[in-house]
Amino acid sequence: MKQLIVTGDDFGSSLSVNEAIEKAHRHAILSCASLMVGGKAAKDAIDRARRLSSLRVGLHLVMVDGLPVLAPETIPNLVDRRGRLSSALVGAGMNFFFGSKVRQELEAEIRAQFEAFRKTGLLLDHVNTHHHIHLHPTVSKLVLKIGRAYGMRAMRLPYEPLIPSWRASRKGLPRRTGSWLLVAPWASLLKKKLKRDRVYSNDFVFGMNDSGTMNLDLVLRFLGQLPPGVTEIYFHPEISDIHRTGESDFHQREYEALISPKLHQALLASGAQLIAFSDLKD
Repeated sequence: MKQLIVTGDDFGSSLSVNEAIEKAHRHAILSCASLMVGGKAAKDAIDRARRLSSLRVGLHLVMVDGLPVLAPETIPNLVDRRGRLSSALVGAGMNFFFGSKVRQELEAEIRAQFEAFRKTGLLLDHVNTHHHIHLHPTVSKLVLKIGRAYGMRAMRLPYEPLIPSWRASRKGLPRRTGSWLLVAPWASLLKKKLKRDRVYSNDFVFGMNDSGTMNLDLVLRFLGQLPPGVTEIYFHPEISDIHRTGESDFHQREYEALISPKLHQALLASGAQLIAFSDLKD
């Protein structure tokens, strides 16, 4: 049996992202959104989610490369001079592992983001993290510990299967192999933790190796490569000004892929059942 979860990440980061996620849910196959509770447009995202009772919303925890929920002066070891969480992912990971004060501040920030989500009144569909930082064993331990108290029942497993991913993309086998070799051991460890704590997850994910380049042709090929089990395909959609270029143009193409009628037709042809994380059961 094939089941598919289609998620829009960074809900709450901007009005243009929020609009893209709402339209992709109303008029297309997007089933879930991951909310940045500290995002600049978080209030707008929450208002939209309350109007969209069928949109399942999860928490997109931000511990690197973004804005914290707590005041920067209360977490000095997590933020830079501008009050932003570190964008140096490797350095942040080392600090999470070796720094006791950093871990204390990290735990406080994670708890604050869970608490901010609880105050929205939205049902918690799932949890994931910016840049998949919950693959880090220190972070996953804290998220599982804190999430239990906030009713967390499902979490994204960031594991992209090598061969189906390569067959769909038709390029980058050496790069994909290197990424798979790096991620697979940590994904396996996370999967064991989730099973131990009875937290549901997807089996596979598509989008890790192609984030920002999820055009329609590629997504259609992903649907043709869905393995048995639960697969999540995640996007970073945005409705951009047509005169803008660069990163925003990539996000615009992801939005256009999501709302294409061809995508809905391909989903029907694949035989996969469209679900959300909260639909997962033993």
